Amino acid sequence: MEPFTYAGELAALGTAVCWSATAIFFSYSGRIIGSDVVNRSRLLFAFLFLSLSHLVLEGSFFPLHVEGFRWFWLAISSVLGLVVGDTLLFKAYVLIGPRLSMLLMSTVPIISTLFGWLLFGETVSGVELTAVLLTVGGVGWVVTEKQPGRTAVENKQMSRGILFGLGGALGQVANLVTARYGLVGDFSPISATVMRILVALLILWGLALVRGQVRTTLRQWRNRQAFPAMIGGSIAGPFLGIWLSLIAIQLTRLGIASTLMALPPVLLIPVEFVVFKKPVSVRGMVGTAVAFVGVMLLFLPQS
Repeated sequence: MEPFTYAGELAALGTAVCWSATAIFFSYSGRIIGSDVVNRSRLLFAFLFLSLSHLVLEGSFFPLHVEGFRWFWLAISSVLGLVVGDTLLFKAYVLIGPRLSMLLMSTVPIISTLFGWLLFGETVSGVELTAVLLTVGGVGWVVTEKQPGRTAVENKQMSRGILFGLGGALGQVANLVTARYGLVGDFSPISATVMRILVALLILWGLALVRGQVRTTLRQWRNRQAFPAMIGGSIAGPFLGIWLSLIAIQLTRLGIASTLMALPPVLLIPVEFVVFKKPVSVRGMVGTAVAFVGVMLLFLPQS
């Protein structure tokens, strides 16, 4: 086996781990200080971390002399994914929690595989298609367990949260597809990440400035409970997570990468058991096993 044969798949798995941590951190901090504050703040912190990393890896704080077409596609990717998609997803985190929000994001592999076939001519073997269906099915099985009866207010929150979560999923698909165009020619994933974060940062902080929300946002950083979680989520999500996701879609097919990135709902089960002392049901364990069988199938050598 050649070294780094599965580098793209491993990057996608790393993305799933990062996004699992992000869901927990941002669900917690968003409930305390608001999803909009968390959304714009995490981009600023991530931009600082990424700029320092870019200096170490590429020799400058920011990519210079980038072709115009890359700016075009990466800016569109940023608006659709980081501005629109993530804003909707963060609202879903607050309304319906990280696991159910991630369930709705598990529709991304199916849509991404379709777009990978239509736009990039990517083929999917029978084994890989089975792996995609098993992974998504296992994820869905885990997070759709019935919960105790909800009040009318909770039902309304649930409906809004589901709509926000679906919007976030569509934003993620659009983000992956458009970013792929900007990454052609082995363009540096960390350079692309810095560019995308900058575009989203300027838009969201510009809107905050127009609305007079900058001072309020900065005041919320004093919250001793929310601030550490926001920093942790910024490192796991827009810093490491997005960087790894761009490596993944550059090195492996779109449908396969997005399938592996859809694992957070399953990965959150042991976290809930260990950290939040929430018991894991038989259904949760079976769904976990099914999802990971799907993941293992993706790593089998393909003819």
